[in-house]
Amino acid sequence: MKFSCSQQTLAKSLNIVSKAVTSRTTIPILKGILLRVNEDGTLTMSASDLDLGIEKTFEVDNSEKGEIVVQAKLFGDIIRKLPNDIITVEDEEGNVIIRCSNSEFNIVGWPSDEFPKLNSKEEHESKILFEKEILKDMIRKTSFSASIDESRGVITGILVEIKEKTLNMVALDGFRMAISRQAIRNDREENIIIPAKTFNEIAKIISETENDDEKGTVDLYISDKRAVFIIEDTKVFLRLLEGEFVRYEDILPKDSQTSVVLNKNDFLDSIERASLLAKIGKNNLIKLNISNNNIEITSKSEEGKVKEDVIVSKEGNDLVIGFNSKYLIDALKVIDDEEIKLLFNSSISPCLIKPLTGDEYEYLVLPVRITNN
Repeated sequence: MKFSCSQQTLAKSLNIVSKAVTSRTTIPILKGILLRVNEDGTLTMSASDLDLGIEKTFEVDNSEKGEIVVQAKLFGDIIRKLPNDIITVEDEEGNVIIRCSNSEFNIVGWPSDEFPKLNSKEEHESKILFEKEILKDMIRKTSFSASIDESRGVITGILVEIKEKTLNMVALDGFRMAISRQAIRNDREENIIIPAKTFNEIAKIISETENDDEKGTVDLYISDKRAVFIIEDTKVFLRLLEGEFVRYEDILPKDSQTSVVLNKNDFLDSIERASLLAKIGKNNLIKLNISNNNIEITSKSEEGKVKEDVIVSKEGNDLVIGFNSKYLIDALKVIDDEEIKLLFNSSISPCLIKPLTGDEYEYLVLPVRITNN
């Protein structure tokens, strides 16, 4: 096995493939990256933690067919420290020789026999085509709401609900819910659940593979229990989460007693300032007093208190309600609209955040019970 390429090309590809390398394993081969030089003069780099696998292929020079596994961290550290010049990597009797400029490394390689096999044949039942920016945007607008507690099963993932004319992505953690919707053409209806942390890695890969073609596409192939994303010359293999996702549509309120229209940035800025005094030990509590055409936002702690006023357009009942400020801030930060709508029913019912028209996104945030003292 032998190949040559630029240091920048190899380092950039390593950054992508290394996202699938795990340090939390007792299986040494999973801490490695497979280097495979193909007959057509390309190099395929692969990594897998058994749940997530990433494979990237690119053209190289002076190639000789063969494959070997290198220790991911060591190999990556060496490549990133080398100068911006041509690197030659060669397998010599099980050792990997790395040459660049005036540097030469000789490191131990591992046979590829035990390395996980990634199924690179896209012989799957279903295929979906995404525009890069749309997929990345839908991930941004939902992934923060998924549970980070790995014992919570399917709600650590994002539900991808594929319908004939729409695609919905839904995430929730028991305190809040995020829904993003996009029009899409699809031949069949299907629901899958993809781990949120995997989706976040896919968003990073999309950003790292973007050149001038920001309007490129991403292919998603779905098979039983597994899925494959193809992003240009990068393939991401992942295991789907199994189980029944929450019936999220049953959670969405059907009507409201109080409707508020306001400027999103004014509201976000006021909450961020008020949250400076919200103690973490008290659920980052802020209180909203909605009356007339104003929302009074207050927070207090042993260090002091704060009051903010936001001008709004209100219909319906006055209301006093408390929230964990973090949950409101997280949702408001991913909304691009200048004006938004807040819908309430009571001080113990969730708040629904929506666009003024349509249903491209919806955020549901549970309130925190407040006392009069």
